[in-house]
Amino acid sequence: MSVPPAIKDRFRGYLPVVVDIETAGFNAQTDAILEIAAICLEYNQQGQLQPGQSLSLAVNPFANANLEQAALDFTGIDPWDPERNAVEEQSAMQQIFQLVRQQIKTSECNRAILVGHNSHFDHGFINAAAARNQIKRNPFHPFSSFDTATLAGLAFGHTVLAKACKLAGMSFDNKEAHSALYDAQKTAELFCLIVNRWQGMTCALDSQPSETN
Repeated sequence: MSVPPAIKDRFRGYLPVVVDIETAGFNAQTDAILEIAAICLEYNQQGQLQPGQSLSLAVNPFANANLEQAALDFTGIDPWDPERNAVEEQSAMQQIFQLVRQQIKTSECNRAILVGHNSHFDHGFINAAAARNQIKRNPFHPFSSFDTATLAGLAFGHTVLAKACKLAGMSFDNKEAHSALYDAQKTAELFCLIVNRWQGMTCALDSQPSETN
């Protein structure tokens, strides 16, 4: 049996971690995080990138957080629903970071790199929450990320997650969308599909005989 590739050797020592955050607005400094999901990626025995360990948490708004009603209507999240079993923001960030650090250590990577759909949005909220809660050991690269909106625009000609997934031949349930875990799962599947197809294309090119004069 061939040895699967090591994730540490594929992305310059960075562990790709898909993150999706549902929020009560667009301002990372003032608006509440309501849900967060993280999915670490790994290689399987066939050398294909795939989703690995994951964690999803409902989050209570931090003290004096802004809650935009339009954002709540859009996501359908009721921040005060007791059945959400939400945790405080600091606990949520610590649990997510703990999972990521463990996977960095297991995979022998140096650091994590965030993968997201419009990744600058999720990255901004991650960094703001880490600073707000005085969490100094943020495992993610401070500014670099992989954006599946950009990658999907290149690969499939569309940047909207639902439409990009369908163009890629993936299922997408609009009723499940705008849940952090569901969107993270679909983003992870899309990213893995793009990376695996690219890997297959480059392998095919490498195997072609070179022309000689």
